Amino acid sequence: MAQQLARERWQAALQHAFFLTVLALSVLGTLAGTDMTTRAALPQLGLAVGFIAWYTYWIVLRGGADRPPMPYLIGAAVGWAVMAAVDPALLPVGLAVLAPYCLRRAGWSAAGVLVVGAIWLGQRFATDGYVDVREFLGCALGMAAAVTIVGYIATLEREGHKRQRLLDELTATQAERAAAEHSAGVLAERQRLAREVHDTLTQGFASISMLLDSVRDELAPGAPAARRVEQAMRTARDNLAESRRLVHALRPAPLDGTPLTDAVRELIGRLAEETGIEAFTTVTGQPVALPACTEGELLRVVQEALTNARRHAQAASVSVTLSYLDDVLAIDIQDDGTGFTPATRHPGVGMTTMRERVASVGGALAVESAPGEGTTVTVTLPLPAVSPTGAPSSDSVDFPADTPTYGLPDDAGRITRAVSVP
Repeated sequence: MAQQLARERWQAALQHAFFLTVLALSVLGTLAGTDMTTRAALPQLGLAVGFIAWYTYWIVLRGGADRPPMPYLIGAAVGWAVMAAVDPALLPVGLAVLAPYCLRRAGWSAAGVLVVGAIWLGQRFATDGYVDVREFLGCALGMAAAVTIVGYIATLEREGHKRQRLLDELTATQAERAAAEHSAGVLAERQRLAREVHDTLTQGFASISMLLDSVRDELAPGAPAARRVEQAMRTARDNLAESRRLVHALRPAPLDGTPLTDAVRELIGRLAEETGIEAFTTVTGQPVALPACTEGELLRVVQEALTNARRHAQAASVSVTLSYLDDVLAIDIQDDGTGFTPATRHPGVGMTTMRERVASVGGALAVESAPGEGTTVTVTLPLPAVSPTGAPSSDSVDFPADTPTYGLPDDAGRITRAVSVP
């Protein structure tokens, strides 16, 4: 980017220098070619100063060096016509008019050079009644040289733009590769931590639970030590469950190739099995495959919302709805628990983490709750565009025949409303 800005500044400076050079040579050549008094030269000088002011306003101050505005071209053409009418020898000033185009638009500038040359020859013929061979050849050679120079400069400009595009594409590719490597590194580190937790903490808590169970069997029922052992067993089992949830959070289902819908149904099934809460999963629309990292973040958000419902809401029923709309995925996690007032409650670490996860994938999270009316967590995420040939036309989701379901099947036997995974 810095190199491109520097190149554009040098190009603009070269363009301004070209304009001033052509204008100065045209005016000075005209004044030097005749025996003209200072008073007689004032019109030419005044027109030249006005021309410079017009160019400075539109091209230098208004930033029209890259794309000259139409008002500049109209005003400069009128000024050139007036200068040529005052003194036909000022016809070459037309090249100064085309200065903003000479370095960027070869076709325009070449056509302008030919028009200026033709007008000059016409003016010579109208004045003298004929055109000398040397004047004709000089004009033709001058126009050929000018067109060649303009074409060469335009070629360099195109090559510069092409090289800049290649550099931009290379930079974007490198950034994408770095992001992919970072994402792969994060996933690999999560998998490593999951293995470490599973092989150390989880196995350790499981062993402690087994040992305490053996000790309890050897103690007399109702003994004080038996109650202490029972408390220790309960603590060990709770921590074992927490470590297992931590392993699942570090290694979500998408890392194993499981679609988001199946991973959410697995979470709902585990919640119903472990707590006895009535849990439902609803999928509407045609599921769209998302990047593994995006599905992983969404799954963790659903997992955290279910954990909150499990720990704090005292809910009897929990439902998760995944709605695949045309360009948006909406996920609603709703429970019928105690609820709370979001405006008066300080967000905890879990809620803050959920917002950060959703924001990291370009989505938005909203929480609706009221005391005694349950809680609804809504996640919305823009979906990638799918080509018409690659997008299925059905708005229903086919589930295995042995999956317990709630809702009414359509004529094809597909469930389009709710699915309960016990």
